[in-house]
Amino acid sequence: MKVALVTGVAGGIGFATAELLLKNGIAVVGMDVTPEMPRKLEGEFTFVQGDLSKKESRENYVSTAIDKYGKIDILVNVAGVAPKIRADILEMTEESYDFVMNINTKGTLFLTQLVAKEMIKNNSGSIVNISSMSGYTSSTSRGEYCISKAGVTMITTLFADKLAPYGITVNEIRPGIIATGMTDKVKAKYDALIEDGLLPIKRWGQPEDIANAVWVLCNGTLPYVTGQSLDVDGGFHIRRL
Repeated sequence: MKVALVTGVAGGIGFATAELLLKNGIAVVGMDVTPEMPRKLEGEFTFVQGDLSKKESRENYVSTAIDKYGKIDILVNVAGVAPKIRADILEMTEESYDFVMNINTKGTLFLTQLVAKEMIKNNSGSIVNISSMSGYTSSTSRGEYCISKAGVTMITTLFADKLAPYGITVNEIRPGIIATGMTDKVKAKYDALIEDGLLPIKRWGQPEDIANAVWVLCNGTLPYVTGQSLDVDGGFHIRRL
């Protein structure tokens, strides 16, 4: 049985990803900052409460998986946060920057480092990072989020380069406008933008759209693909006249 780690497992994308992996016979060890799962997952699932920004949480998470299964085959870095308050980049605070970067970028980096060392022991593995269209799209009211996701893209590139000799692939998915708790507060804004033609595929993305892409990147179908960014965004990235 293959073993996957999925961070942010209580949220929309994390939950959908864990659910799909479980349906395909993968054991999932999920982590989230919430004390317990809001919804039940069926299958070989283990929940670990932890804060991705904390070293002790990352170490406990990995050791829990290794103690139970002895290996890690898949890592899906989903966990991420938006700024608590949207503020113009000229007013952005260091506290807000640190909060977002410590989870989205630092936490992702150092968890990947820990897991990579375990995967190297078996000369195999698949890592999928969930970045964002915000990694290349300016949004001056949440600059810290954009910067953090651009950082995830470079994390993907660096680990893809480093881990290729060990048979480990590292890719990222850049979601577009996805219906999750993070986008609830701006639903009306994006409803209007989508209606006005922002996206070639004229609908919100769903967590399952991202989960399906994760599965393609980690199920062994694409062993010759690494360091790649997959846009799952309804065509948002297309430059149009």
